[in-house]
Amino acid sequence: MNEDLIKKLDELERSLYVFRHLSSLVELDAMTAAPQDSTSGRSVVTEYLSKERYGLFASDRTGELLEQLTEQKANLPERIARQAEFLKRDYDRMKAIPQEEYVQYDVLVSEAQNVWVKAKRDNDFASFGPYLEKIVETQLRFIDYWDPKHEKKPYDVLLNEYEYGLTEEFLDDFFAHLKQTIVPLVRTISEKGWQPRSDFLHREAPLEKQRVLSDYLMEALTIDRAHCSIGETEHPFTLEFNRDDVRITTHYYLNEVMSSFYSVMHEGGHALYELHTGDELRFTSLASGASSSIHESISRFFENIIGRSRGFCDFILPKMKELFPEQFADVSEEEYYRAVNIARPSLIRTESDELTYCLHVMVRYEIEKGLIKGEIKVGDLPRIWQEKMKEYLGVDVPNDTKGVLQDSHWSGGAFGYFPTYALGNAYGAQMCERMRQDVDVDSCCVKGDLAPIVEWLTEHVFRYGCLIDPAPLFEQYCGAKFTPEPYCRYLKKKYSEIYGL
Repeated sequence: MNEDLIKKLDELERSLYVFRHLSSLVELDAMTAAPQDSTSGRSVVTEYLSKERYGLFASDRTGELLEQLTEQKANLPERIARQAEFLKRDYDRMKAIPQEEYVQYDVLVSEAQNVWVKAKRDNDFASFGPYLEKIVETQLRFIDYWDPKHEKKPYDVLLNEYEYGLTEEFLDDFFAHLKQTIVPLVRTISEKGWQPRSDFLHREAPLEKQRVLSDYLMEALTIDRAHCSIGETEHPFTLEFNRDDVRITTHYYLNEVMSSFYSVMHEGGHALYELHTGDELRFTSLASGASSSIHESISRFFENIIGRSRGFCDFILPKMKELFPEQFADVSEEEYYRAVNIARPSLIRTESDELTYCLHVMVRYEIEKGLIKGEIKVGDLPRIWQEKMKEYLGVDVPNDTKGVLQDSHWSGGAFGYFPTYALGNAYGAQMCERMRQDVDVDSCCVKGDLAPIVEWLTEHVFRYGCLIDPAPLFEQYCGAKFTPEPYCRYLKKKYSEIYGL
């Protein structure tokens, strides 16, 4: 009986993988290679794939299979039991939505993402606003489908899509704790009235040399390029097809060489996770990161804790001078390290410094809560964005391109994702403290030999994929429950040293 059920489960997983693969190909093409006005044909494909996937996964046959597997849980191998549990969560969420609405929503976000790209380019929020209104309205309907008895706060329902068990109450406490550390530090640095030299970071850096630098960084990250490519797009992202096929993207700006540098470090971290999930998880629903926050902890770890460390800066500067002699010839190791770690409030989240980054996330977190609670209307977003950026970061937003339109997440319906960036920062700091008990992290950075770090992460994090829920997995590899204190200690120590506080 169990062998028959397991065979059916394997067949289901393979079919679902095919749909994920095809959908990712459509997304990758849309965001990297497709002509600007090619949405209509892609919408036909998106609608077809969405309808077929719903028909397969939300069918009564699938429901019966997952129910039988659940009943047999005690007699199943651990991985199989976990697959059934994991799929049952997704099945219940999909089944709760009428097929017509599910398909319409997939088409809507596909179209919205293309409209967002153009709206951002043209500083035209008015063209994107109606799509965002429809997305928010649909999200609210879905919340009612998923939680018809209203047992949870509406925003909690969305948070659980990205971090199982995460709540608004937890995040409110978490962000309050971060404010107590970050806001005084930012204020003290501002009052000091001194900033490191950074003019060389904004000198022209030939794009072809920036692409060579990306390849070099991928090599430093130990990423096997036979299994991971780099594309170019408006907003960098990573797509995992399977552990042998991961695609990352970046963007290149002539006068902002560090933008692509840290984009590759960030997306490369995501790629490492996907490339090192357990081989036995291939082509199953478990063959990915445990949660968005755990995933972001890895990408932010490589971007900041490694990529902006003194050791890695000393390692990489000779390469920067080799590739960009006119830009970096007169730069010392100390100047370079301080420049890439400047703490200065800015407009763009993805370009922001390590200290003020979480303030950007707080802005989005509060706006999302307001939208879901009905306290904020989509039409008011540009004004509210400007007000909150002024309140939290003290910056004036000159236009919507550098304001409310800067991120792609809402065009894809990813409400509840932004908080995982801040959690990822904090998870990564606590993870690094634990890692240092086994690995000489500083020595690895100085030598540019990150293999021991990747090996530790593979053993303690990557290989598990989604076998374990995020909170217990975190406690397993850190040996303790999560607390924001390690992250706060890390920020205080680093920025007090840089700014002589």
